[in-house]
Amino acid sequence: MNAILSVIGKDTIGIVADVSVECAKYNANITDVSQSILGEYFAMIMVVNIDRLSVEFTEFADRMKESGKKKNLEIQVMHEDIFNSMHKI
Repeated sequence: MNAILSVIGKDTIGIVADVSVECAKYNANITDVSQSILGEYFAMIMVVNIDRLSVEFTEFADRMKESGKKKNLEIQVMHEDIFNSMHKI
């Protein structure tokens, strides 16, 4: 199973590294990533495999969000099934 992880905030050094370390901490494997710098803003979307999470999915999502707040980033994690359901026409 996969989750979609989005990160938005002011661009600073180390955002990709910080988010990657947090994912690794909970055994979330990054399988795809896209990022952009728009002026002074950073935006990234990651697809992460969550089959081997070391915590429950909701706890992972909450911890990622809290990690983002500490770095002035908005981090959201959504289960891929929910993401796909929301984007069907």
